[in-house]
Amino acid sequence: MTMKERMLAVIKGRKIDKVPFVQYYPINPHEDAWAVVGRDNLGLLKWTQVHQFITPDCDFETINFERNGIRGERHIIHTPVGCIFEEMFFEKIIGGASIKKHFIKEKKDYEVFLFYLKNIIVKETLDVFINDLNLLGDDGLPHISLGRTPYQQLWVQWVSIDDLCQHLVDFPDLMEEVIKQLNNIHREIFLIVRNVSKKYEIPYVIFGDNITAPMIGERYFKKYCVPVYNECAEILDGTGILIGVHMDGDLKPLWDAIKQSQVRVIDSMSVPPDNDTSVAEALSIWPEKRLLINFPSSVHLKSPAEIYQQTIEILKQGGKSGRIWIQISENMPPGVWRKSYPEITRAINDFC
Repeated sequence: MTMKERMLAVIKGRKIDKVPFVQYYPINPHEDAWAVVGRDNLGLLKWTQVHQFITPDCDFETINFERNGIRGERHIIHTPVGCIFEEMFFEKIIGGASIKKHFIKEKKDYEVFLFYLKNIIVKETLDVFINDLNLLGDDGLPHISLGRTPYQQLWVQWVSIDDLCQHLVDFPDLMEEVIKQLNNIHREIFLIVRNVSKKYEIPYVIFGDNITAPMIGERYFKKYCVPVYNECAEILDGTGILIGVHMDGDLKPLWDAIKQSQVRVIDSMSVPPDNDTSVAEALSIWPEKRLLINFPSSVHLKSPAEIYQQTIEILKQGGKSGRIWIQISENMPPGVWRKSYPEITRAINDFC
């Protein structure tokens, strides 16, 4: 089987010859990784999308700067009713970005934000998607993004979690208007995906929600996330497209809510020793879901023997289920893949 065939088999519930090992493109240079472990032992997942946003009355500006030797960027959204901006800084080693000043801080910032949201025109676009399909070939699958659900999008992209929680209490009507507008945008994206699926095979779609229970809790997860997942499933009903969510944190308080949702793919599920839900527990609790298991980031720092044993433990818990693959979808220390990838692939090949 090709890597693409193996990955599709997991998604579609078909028989596989071995558990796929996959990495996000381009976490590591895949050509270098293939040279180390072999092309048949490493598949690719590439984030892509089939929609774009057009904002005819808003302009975007990026200003580069440096502070205390650290590279930063200021992103400004200009609208007829005012401007909002964020500042982010980039880590020196792995280049990851962290927001230091969010777009939204005060109630007045929502006026600008709402204008921006209402100005968005959602359009189908296939150029990037088709290019990604051609790039992937038989090596992997497109990871089609739907964006984040409103609560997650707000605290990850627009406003700090502390301010968001305060705003939900202080300005409930305003926040419901914001969330309603975000949901309207999502609805248009779902309809575009449905239309594109008539022309191209789309095995699944992904909400890039970065779900972790401590940041959302069961009440808000049920209120702000699950209804969006379920509406997406309803709109895509009959297409064969599975609904996936990037859930890379602690999930135990959300087990029941996840079970009751129409989510069928858990992307980047992070297992012990880094997080709180094991492969065996997840397979038992969620018998209808596929688990795209992020290999625990901390284990990359351990000895080759320990990396091998961790992989075998994951495989013992779920390798015969036909519902998992192992992937690299979270940050890991630079360069350690040269030690860990051979042990992960050796364990998979020994197990099968």
